[in-house]
Amino acid sequence: MDDQDPALQLVHLLRAVTVELDLFGAEFADDNGLHPTDVRALIHLLDAGRAGRTATPGWLGAQLGVNSASTTALIDRLERLGLVRRERDTRDRRRVLLAVEDKAVSMGWSFFGPLIDEMVAAMASFDEPELAAVRRFLLSMRDVVAAGRQGRRAAAPGDA
Repeated sequence: MDDQDPALQLVHLLRAVTVELDLFGAEFADDNGLHPTDVRALIHLLDAGRAGRTATPGWLGAQLGVNSASTTALIDRLERLGLVRRERDTRDRRRVLLAVEDKAVSMGWSFFGPLIDEMVAAMASFDEPELAAVRRFLLSMRDVVAAGRQGRRAAAPGDA
């Protein structure tokens, strides 16, 4: 591939942003005695809450790509830290739902809030059509990466 290709340059920039965000998240994890997977779990749970999606241990494990024993250990750890809680589904008492505690939200905002504020402020220099194009681009890239992960899992040896 040609390094001067504008599309490839965007891929490299997207990767660079991803690396910076990952490093920022690792600092948050380190500052709060968390594992990076704990942070990813909290992000998935917060995103589920914003989307009005029900979060169960099975759903969380699928999002993280970990087995049920690892998911249980992760939830136990986050629950001990007071960051998540298990609740019984009021419609099906056999089903366990996961909820993020206010402590986790406060912890996240105190660390990530200034960065989020700066990111939102930086977006003010873009007009609506530009923001729409960036949104379309990011959604497309997210979908491509998610499909790539799904494809790799489906093709992984020993999964049959």
